[in-house]
Amino acid sequence: MKQKEQIERIQKMEQLLDKAWVAVSKECITSIEYEETQRAIDILSDYYGSDTWKQDFADDEAGLLPKDLKRGVLSEDAIWNLLADWQIYNSSF
Repeated sequence: MKQKEQIERIQKMEQLLDKAWVAVSKECITSIEYEETQRAIDILSDYYGSDTWKQDFADDEAGLLPKDLKRGVLSEDAIWNLLADWQIYNSSF
């Protein structure tokens, strides 16, 4: 059961990461997109610094996750780069 929950969590975080990257890549987003992106950023930021992320990362490194699982969120750069770009995006207003 644990691995199923872990896979679902990673998939959810991947979806948030992808959606946030789309918003950050746009020149202009609606206020609704902005709020949704900020929520995604907050969730991803909390996840990235958590013991849960560290365990997911360790399990990935140990080869315990399915090979076909999209796992960019477990890279050490994906969320960090998104957070930095979001900060730049916000400072442009």
